[in-house]
Amino acid sequence: MIELTKTGIDGLDSILNGGIVKNSTTLVSGNPGAGKTIFGLQFIYNGVDQFDEKGIFLSFEENQEDLREAAESIGLDRWAEYVDSDQIRIYDKRELLSDNEFSTSLDLILDDCKDSEFERVVLDSLAMFELFFDDEKERRTYLLKFTDILKENGLTTLMTNEQGAVFPKSDIGLENYLTDGNIYLLQTPTESGVNRYVWVAKMRKQKIDTDIFPIEIEQGGIKVHKNASAFSMMNEDEYPL
Repeated sequence: MIELTKTGIDGLDSILNGGIVKNSTTLVSGNPGAGKTIFGLQFIYNGVDQFDEKGIFLSFEENQEDLREAAESIGLDRWAEYVDSDQIRIYDKRELLSDNEFSTSLDLILDDCKDSEFERVVLDSLAMFELFFDDEKERRTYLLKFTDILKENGLTTLMTNEQGAVFPKSDIGLENYLTDGNIYLLQTPTESGVNRYVWVAKMRKQKIDTDIFPIEIEQGGIKVHKNASAFSMMNEDEYPL
């Protein structure tokens, strides 16, 4: 029987037919401002707050203070408490970039993930992660190493990624093949602002609802509405992310 890790995000777990497959890696893609970091913050916070599952948050873009402020601004009020008690462990950009050899820092993080009590990991974001490797072969080697070690140690992982279109015109990246699930956060401009949507495009070993659902980012974080959207995925030029 397949074990599931619940996200705790309002309305999302029903789309996922119960949650994300445990010990899997899911890619959460979208353009800047789509809600990817908020998604990751909720996934880690809800793990502790609702399911007694500790989490690690790797941020290549924010420092600890920024993450705390972002979490508290959407109502994740016990974030600092969970960090102080080491139920949430953060590696922020200052720690990740403190060593001249980035690969050394990454090796230390991977060692920390081995045989630990942590069950969830968020890497925010792959776009920044990849900038630290000049050589494509080295980048692929460490990405493979990262995902393999997390899976071997029973960690359920989210990785965020910048993507400007649902159907990118460039080659599909290696990360799309490495991940067990693909979730897209979409935005479309309107006269009054922006409409937001979520599309679960792939989840291995799991029956999912592949409709596109409206979402809101409000107090408490992301909320997924049950009514499927009329938003069409058929024309990527008309509907960019």
